[in-house]
Amino acid sequence: MSQMARLAGRRDGVPIYSYPNELSTPPVSVIRLDRCALPASGAHIHDFPVLVVHGDAGLIDVVAAGATVDPSLLDDRVGALALFFDPAALGDGARSPWPTWRAHPLLFPFLHGHHTGLLRLEVPAARRGFWEATIAAIEGELIDRRDGYRQAALAHLTVLLIELARMTDDVVGDLLRSGEPLLAKVFEIIEQNVGRPVSLRDVARECAMTPGYLTTVVRRRTGRTVGEWIIERRMAEARALLVGTDLAVREIAGRVGIADPGYFARLFRSAHGESPRAWRARHANVRTA
Repeated sequence: MSQMARLAGRRDGVPIYSYPNELSTPPVSVIRLDRCALPASGAHIHDFPVLVVHGDAGLIDVVAAGATVDPSLLDDRVGALALFFDPAALGDGARSPWPTWRAHPLLFPFLHGHHTGLLRLEVPAARRGFWEATIAAIEGELIDRRDGYRQAALAHLTVLLIELARMTDDVVGDLLRSGEPLLAKVFEIIEQNVGRPVSLRDVARECAMTPGYLTTVVRRRTGRTVGEWIIERRMAEARALLVGTDLAVREIAGRVGIADPGYFARLFRSAHGESPRAWRARHANVRTA
């Protein structure tokens, strides 16, 4: 792989690449795929986020970190580029390794769990010019390397990640379009019941399947169980309420379908490594901004 990533090990024979953490390496890197060979020619895993942008087509591939990906799936490289970036550069909530990334809201799209490791999205026509200009600004900063270029490149990247987060709001629609009707139904049921108690048994009943079979299918397709996805969705809603409102933690617990505030606090700490109150205090600047 290029200097923008380095071999960190292997999993079942598949190479794993990490983003370099040397001071000389910028927090963001751009590879023009139609001007050079792919960074890795065969199946590989990376433990950092990657976006592949097909500029002319207005398409974006969100590459799931930690998943085995096949570069041959990137069928059209004309006008395509890859954005690599160091998750730790986004702040403490994104500090490596990969399992802790879910603490940072701008990295949630990279947890999509699509079985190919790639989630393809279409940039709205009205926003394509914005994406092109912002990527060009990142490239300009990386080429000129004037004082503050690292901070400037990271600021441009952050804006793109906000755009990406807004584009991935319609998870159910994306799954239906990608030929995953069962997963779409599971996520739709979870979404409809985010404010009410819901269990694996409830979801399985709605899907007309046994809990055991549904668990097997969902784990095989996404790497997570239905129960884990229920918790993930509740934690996402809790994070939004913690940052966007002044509601007490007890009330937030109720709004995400968890009657016991103590149990909610334990779940939150398990997922984020700190209490809801501590997380809110550390992200208070997000609301101010």
